Amino acid sequence: MYRIDHADSFAGWRRLISSSFVPLGAEPVRRGPFRGQVGGRRLNEVGMMQVEACAHTVVRTPELIAAGGVGQYKLSLQLGGHGLLLQDGRETVLRPGDLAIYDTQRPYTLTYDEDFRTLVLMFPQHLLGLSPQDVSELTAVRLGNGQRLGEAVAPFVAQIGQMLPTLEGPIGYRLAMNIVDLLSTLLADEVYSRPGQAADGHGRLLRRIQHHIDAHLADPQLDPPGIAAAHFISTRTLHQLFADAGHTVAGWIRERRLERCRRDLLDPLHADVPVGAIGARWGLPDAAHFSRVFRGTFGASPTQYRRAAQAAVS
Repeated sequence: MYRIDHADSFAGWRRLISSSFVPLGAEPVRRGPFRGQVGGRRLNEVGMMQVEACAHTVVRTPELIAAGGVGQYKLSLQLGGHGLLLQDGRETVLRPGDLAIYDTQRPYTLTYDEDFRTLVLMFPQHLLGLSPQDVSELTAVRLGNGQRLGEAVAPFVAQIGQMLPTLEGPIGYRLAMNIVDLLSTLLADEVYSRPGQAADGHGRLLRRIQHHIDAHLADPQLDPPGIAAAHFISTRTLHQLFADAGHTVAGWIRERRLERCRRDLLDPLHADVPVGAIGARWGLPDAAHFSRVFRGTFGASPTQYRRAAQAAVS
């Protein structure tokens, strides 16, 4: 359900933004009356909220992070006014049309010194399909104007934001996931394009292999020898690349397949697709094996997971 919540005091604003996003601190930047509103909805795991408020500063402190909660990324599209985002030792000025991503599991500060409007998407980190190390290189970096794919992605996100009051049901969920997928592509492109990436041969190769795996998850024959051959390296080198990054090849493939299956199980447009067909679609054709590894990862069988998700939105 789309809803708009208002605050006409700063104490009320602190409560509103903490309940709408994650626990946050906030401070006014000047004396006088304050007003603000948050309008939006949740589309399964993705929250889409438009924020309009007077000038103030928002802070995510180590103490608030330590209080717990699931790791989330937040994508901001500046719609009006200017903001200053600080995270991971970087800072960037956000102007209308600019995109930026930040991580709620690490401290950040957002300062607005004038009235502003911004569209915020918040979603679990696992939806991106990128390593935390890759994303950490791009927090507090302007991804909109002048940033290759950003100039195409930002208008699309803005248009979806305009549809928020009527965006619901299966199509709403699908559009929200499309935005996340586009963001993943945008961030991957930015990682590859950053200065110094050419010198990081191993890191660049690992990312290329990970994207190759994502593109071939549906192939049940996807395996280390085939992946190594496709990239003209030995299987031993392939395993070492993943080990250096703290992963195994088999574990990465399994994780990505299960995430794709999980997303399909949550998708209302796939509600009538048999669970076994979803597993087979993503390279897990053995229904018993699929159910076993899914339960081991998510704590419920695929059928139970789907039922719980359907009950939560009904």
